[in-house]
Amino acid sequence: MGTLIGVIIVLFVLGSMMALKPNGIDQRLDQLRMTARRLQLNPKLVACPDWIKGRDNEYGRGMMGQYCLVLENTQLPHTRYQVIDGQWRPDSSFVDTTKDEVKLNIPSAIRSNQGRANVAVKKTDFSLDKAPLDLPSSIEPFVKGLLTKANSIIIYWEDIAYVRPASNPSYQKQKIEADLLILKENLEKWALEMQKTPIA
Repeated sequence: MGTLIGVIIVLFVLGSMMALKPNGIDQRLDQLRMTARRLQLNPKLVACPDWIKGRDNEYGRGMMGQYCLVLENTQLPHTRYQVIDGQWRPDSSFVDTTKDEVKLNIPSAIRSNQGRANVAVKKTDFSLDKAPLDLPSSIEPFVKGLLTKANSIIIYWEDIAYVRPASNPSYQKQKIEADLLILKENLEKWALEMQKTPIA
């Protein structure tokens, strides 16, 4: 009887330990984010912003990976882009209420929706308009949006889809760093493009 109780206790402890062990997808995602952190892409899991289509193709639904590259000695416009047909398209509905000398007045129709009488909108940045994403095929389908402000360029994407066998059957552990390096190079390239092009 004592042996049976001992076996049950051992099985219970082993079962508890196995339940705590992360599954394969969580381990892959952890490795992806650790590699991104090492490459200074500063990954975070955030609630899907309300201007991006998230889960079930609905705006602001679910969680999303946010990868932020901070560029020293850089000043970027406060703007955001969405992915449409594999290209960046500026979000012209973006209202920025920060103080700046480069502003336009919001038309009364938009102003009434915002609920503020004296809100100003910055000129929309078109420097990346219709620019192709040019990202690895394992990343590009999951990219949803781009946000720039101050010295940061932030990409929103479903990083969990990158590591899921169902959504990325060609996933290979050894390609993570190469794919993220291409992502980082593109973020730097887009930031440079925004600095070169005057706001329209």
